[in-house]
Amino acid sequence: MRNSEQESRKILESESLSSNYATYLEEDRLACAVEVVFKLIGGRWKVLIFRELLLGKKRFNELHRAINGISHKMLTQQLREMEESGIIHREVYQQSVPKVEYSLTSLGKSLHPVIDCLHQWGVQYLEYNSTRS
Repeated sequence: MRNSEQESRKILESESLSSNYATYLEEDRLACAVEVVFKLIGGRWKVLIFRELLLGKKRFNELHRAINGISHKMLTQQLREMEESGIIHREVYQQSVPKVEYSLTSLGKSLHPVIDCLHQWGVQYLEYNSTRS
């Protein structure tokens, strides 16, 4: 097992998902662990949010500007879901104008090798698909 896989396993074993998400998993009776991953990061926007947060902490408007086509409402919804599942952390700074920053948790960072594998597969598929034409 590679170091990154070992680190991911340790993080996943040491951190538990939020109780809301655990209930959600029980209700859906998911068939396999891969399905759990796609429930956490699937969809059009979550991977793009994840990509931006890999670069470091971001404020809401920074995320909104970086992700073309996402509405404020959808970004808010996706951030809340990712926060509830323990992938991101929302830090609120109490100032005269409240400041909120989003960042990946250690659990979220442990998804980096998973996303890298998906990226590599996508590149290979694009190459394969271009040679079929």
